[in-house]
Amino acid sequence: MAHSPVSVTKKAAEAAGAVKERLSSDGGATDVLDRIAEALERVAPVPPSAPDFSAAEAFVWHPEGHKLAPVRRVNRVEMGLLKGIDRVRDLLVENTERFARGLPANNALLWGARGMGKSSLVKAAHAAVGAAHPQAGLKLIEIHREDIDSLPELMGLLRNAPQRFIVFCDDLSFDAEDTSYKSLKTMLEGGIEGRPENVVFYATSNRRHLMARDMVENERSTAINPAEAVEEKVSLSDRFGLWLGFHRCSQDEYLAMVEAYVARYRIPMAGDALRREALEWATTRGARSGRVAWQYVQDLAGRLGVRMDDGRQTTEDR
Repeated sequence: MAHSPVSVTKKAAEAAGAVKERLSSDGGATDVLDRIAEALERVAPVPPSAPDFSAAEAFVWHPEGHKLAPVRRVNRVEMGLLKGIDRVRDLLVENTERFARGLPANNALLWGARGMGKSSLVKAAHAAVGAAHPQAGLKLIEIHREDIDSLPELMGLLRNAPQRFIVFCDDLSFDAEDTSYKSLKTMLEGGIEGRPENVVFYATSNRRHLMARDMVENERSTAINPAEAVEEKVSLSDRFGLWLGFHRCSQDEYLAMVEAYVARYRIPMAGDALRREALEWATTRGARSGRVAWQYVQDLAGRLGVRMDDGRQTTEDR
C-alpha cells in the first residue's frame, strides 16, 4: 500500500529524531553517526505546499505528489450552444448557483446517451455561475476515473480553502472487481468527516447506476443474500441528490445544434443544403447527438476554410 508524502515525511523525521536522541544520550557518539542523522533529515520529502488557487479557474488532480495542475484554458462550449437539454441545463445551473452562494446544494450525476453534452454542461455551468458570482471563487477540479480512490487526499487539500470547488469526474463507471467506489460513497455521504462544505461533486456517466446491468444481475444471482449484494453497489448512485438524464435528440434538435454552431462561427452555409449535408453526416455515423453535430460542423468549416479558434472566424482567402 502506498504511503502519502506527509506520512513518509513524518516517519523519516521521527527516525532522524530518534537517532539524534540516541546520540545525545551516548557520550561516545561519533561524527559519522551524526552525519547519518543529518542525512535522514535531508532525504525526508518536503510536505506538499498549499495549492495556489489563484493560478487558474480550473485544475486537474494528480495524486502522485498531491498536485493540482492549473488549466490555463478550459476546453468548453458556450452555454448558448447547448441545444435540446434545456431542462437539465436549468436544474444544474440552479444547483450550482445555490452552491456558489453558500446555500445547500446536491451532488449531481449526469447520465445517459453519449455525446449529448453532459461534460460540456458541467464546464459551461462552472463558467456561467463563476462569472455571475465572482465572490465565490468557484473552481473546477477534474479528477480522473482511475484516481477516485485518492478522493480523501484531495478533500483534505480543499477542506480549509476559502474558495468553493466543483470536483468533476467525467465518464465515471465501475467494473466488477473495482472497490474504489467505496471511497466515493464515503465522500458523498457518510464517514466521520463527510463531504466538505465548500465542495460539491459532479459526475457524468453513460450508466444510471454507474455499473453495467450484467454486473448487477451477476451480483443478484451469485450472492448469498442477493438483495444486500445489489444494494451495496446500486446505492452509490443514490448518494447523488440530483440525477439529470440525457436522452437521444430528435432530428429537429440535431439540426438546431448544427445551425447554432454554424451561426456562432459564421460559416457561410445555410438552408436546405446545410440541413441535407448534416442529416447525411448523422446517417453515416448512425447517431444524432451534440457530438455528431460538432464533428460535422468542424468538417464543414475545414472544407470551407473557416477558422474556429476564437469566435471571430473569417473565411480564408483562396
